[in-house]
Amino acid sequence: MKKSVYSLVLSDNVIAEIDRAAYSMNTSRSNLINQILADYVSYVTPEKRMKEIFERVENMLGSMDSFQLMLQPSDTMISLRSALAYKYNPTVKYSVELYKNKEGLEDSVFGELRVSLRTQSTKLILYIIQFFKLWAKIEEAYIGRTDFVIEDGRYLRKLHILPRNSTQGSSVPDNQVLGEIIANYIQVLDDSMKAYFSMLENPVRAAQEVEMHYREYLLEHKTVI
Repeated sequence: MKKSVYSLVLSDNVIAEIDRAAYSMNTSRSNLINQILADYVSYVTPEKRMKEIFERVENMLGSMDSFQLMLQPSDTMISLRSALAYKYNPTVKYSVELYKNKEGLEDSVFGELRVSLRTQSTKLILYIIQFFKLWAKIEEAYIGRTDFVIEDGRYLRKLHILPRNSTQGSSVPDNQVLGEIIANYIQVLDDSMKAYFSMLENPVRAAQEVEMHYREYLLEHKTVI
């Protein structure tokens, strides 16, 4: 969304209160004033849209014992972590970044998911890479090729809407629904990863379990990413 510089004459006392509020909200004076004016004229800014999406993700996943919400580095990103049932319970970090210049339009990339594992174990990194490759292979088999990168034990995947029902047309999910779609994907990815690591001694059975999780995910949800 294009932004320009405007001159406004405002009360010093009002600005002082705005600055206090902006500081407590970890944002800038300009962003807060912009949001206040947008609310007044009922305009949804990209910042508000992302906030509503992230709030839905937080409400769905943050209330689960398996996920812990992390401090957010910016208003375009949300991060959560989950413990993996392996030696020393290493932490898996899930970060979702939404693009400000995208409106979640059909078939367009609106953000990206980054998954990383905090470990120094070469063996564990090898296992997680094997899982990510398996996950990408399963996704390609069921929904087509996805835009992803696997490097140094990390997984980065672009996010875009994939309707499972052809009668849905080109409707764009609202913020609450898009938050649910993102949360559902993170949950099935986390569940699949934990299932995989619980069966490392049987790679064939582990792969079958991951595929079963993903197949159930597709059957349960009409819209996926």
